[in-house]
Amino acid sequence: MLIGYMRVSTGEQNLDLQRDGLERAGCERVYDDVCSGRATERPGLAKALDIARDGDTLVVWKLDRIGRSLTHVVGLVSDLQKRGVGLKVLTGDVDTTTATGRLVFGIFATLAEFERDLIHERTMAGLAAARARGRAGGRPRVMTKQKLKAAMAMMADRDNVARDVAAQLGVSLSTLYAYVDAKGMPRERATELLGKRRVKNDAPAQQA
Repeated sequence: MLIGYMRVSTGEQNLDLQRDGLERAGCERVYDDVCSGRATERPGLAKALDIARDGDTLVVWKLDRIGRSLTHVVGLVSDLQKRGVGLKVLTGDVDTTTATGRLVFGIFATLAEFERDLIHERTMAGLAAARARGRAGGRPRVMTKQKLKAAMAMMADRDNVARDVAAQLGVSLSTLYAYVDAKGMPRERATELLGKRRVKNDAPAQQA
């Protein structure tokens, strides 16, 4: 059975072009979604995938109708192939039920892997450059100076349980112990947040 799927980004866009193409291709059932290409929830696509059985083919007008990215499309099609379900793209000369189509999609998979490696390489290079300039990079620190002071006071009270303290402060248990010990004493990592203690000069000024 040929199962059609179509998608538009907004309700103002028209599905007629895709619908006509899918009907001409001989699709017995057609499902649709009105959502952004980056949307993770797609009820129409979910139904199309759910009814697909071994020997069936999912048909779309263009490849970008089913995936949020090339990597996502490759993963989706790999799952379909494991179930014996093919993919046919009407405007892209892709048909995984044929040897040529599988070869073409194999090239897509290679490109998706290359894209992942390239993004990873750029991310690592960016973080290294940030560290070289004195910036930590990555996600912002969840422990703040105010939270750290509260953690020190709460952990110093033996009636408090570390896991409860972490939950109240909104940090993980590992993060809590990275900054304070079981007695509430600051660890080396806490120095940056607390800052260096200033030594006050309380000596009286000399009189002439």
